[in-house]
Amino acid sequence: MPDIHIERQHSLGLSEARTIARQWMRRTEESYGLAWSYDEGEAGDVARFTRAGIDGAMEVGADRLALRATLGAFYGSFAGLIEERLRRKLDELLQREAEG
Repeated sequence: MPDIHIERQHSLGLSEARTIARQWMRRTEESYGLAWSYDEGEAGDVARFTRAGIDGAMEVGADRLALRATLGAFYGSFAGLIEERLRRKLDELLQREAEG
């Protein structure tokens, strides 16, 4: 099964990273119908998502965001397109936040 891995380093701190992660979660929920759960921790958070044919998680840290997703057979042929769209949305949010 194809996998998607997106990792971004940042200097926002955990609080701002949480804000970015939640904005990104809302966007992907609207665009892709992903169902999310979010677990906060002292050092970082884990956001898990699922939809028929797609499962994964995002690790949210003070200096890093990392997303891993596994695509089922139906979505496998669209892995490149899905990954590019997810990257673009995350990069847009990080850029906006960095610009203040």
